[in-house]
Amino acid sequence: MNKLGSVRVGGSNPVRIMGILNTSPESFYKKSISTSKQRIVDAVHIMEDEGANFIDVGGMSTAPYLSTMVSEKTEANRIVNAVKIIQQKTNLPISVDTCRAAIANEALELGVDIINDVTGLKYDPMMPKIIEKHCPSLVLCAYSKKTITGNQLLKTKYLLKESLEIAKSAKIPRTKIVLDPAIGFFRKKGRGSFFTKINSDWVKRDLLILKNLRSIKLSMPLLVSVSNKSFIGKILKKENPSDRLAGSLAAEVVCVLNGADIIRTHNVGETKEAITAAQNLS
Repeated sequence: MNKLGSVRVGGSNPVRIMGILNTSPESFYKKSISTSKQRIVDAVHIMEDEGANFIDVGGMSTAPYLSTMVSEKTEANRIVNAVKIIQQKTNLPISVDTCRAAIANEALELGVDIINDVTGLKYDPMMPKIIEKHCPSLVLCAYSKKTITGNQLLKTKYLLKESLEIAKSAKIPRTKIVLDPAIGFFRKKGRGSFFTKINSDWVKRDLLILKNLRSIKLSMPLLVSVSNKSFIGKILKKENPSDRLAGSLAAEVVCVLNGADIIRTHNVGETKEAITAAQNLS
């Protein structure tokens, strides 16, 4: 039985919801940003009331098309501040979205349950050691430092297998791991440091993955994050991420019907309702 923090995931368990809390003013979806104590408290209360199972805290945007790198000190300060506030307000498991070992270490020493690494433990060579030291639950995203060519489904599966091997070397049991196909992080070009280069159409890549989620699961629970992302903007011709709610909900419902076990979202209440309705209809 797989667990993310204290919450059972995958298999016959209900679809779980991970609410996004960004403490980074540079993040692409401005409504998700909470920098003051009151904003963080309010955001956490709303997400918990609306049915979130986890809170995912980010201290630096990793959107591939933005120049958003901040210093480790800045990211750490944002994360530590937010985690301490959240821990006073809820018992929900906290996930920290980082691929830097020093930040992960600080968060884990505060008692954070989950590390969500968009590079699948591949960016920071120290990350596996920190993970082995604390043995948290993990969300591992598909990622490569090299350009990926050929069949994107097979390559995504291979990249996830690589991250599972790194986690295994860090003595993390598979029962504490969830996989993420990294929607939005495979691009021809970008300004950030945390995306995978491909030589094909990135929108087609994302749609191919979402249509074939079950084929990349590797018998593991799958987390999918499509909320307000660029492929929805491309399909619907919506430049502003704030105009993508309907598209996000449609995409999330399809993800669940195609095998997703956890949905990471900016819109906890709407996502929960859309998924509940869809599951009763399917």
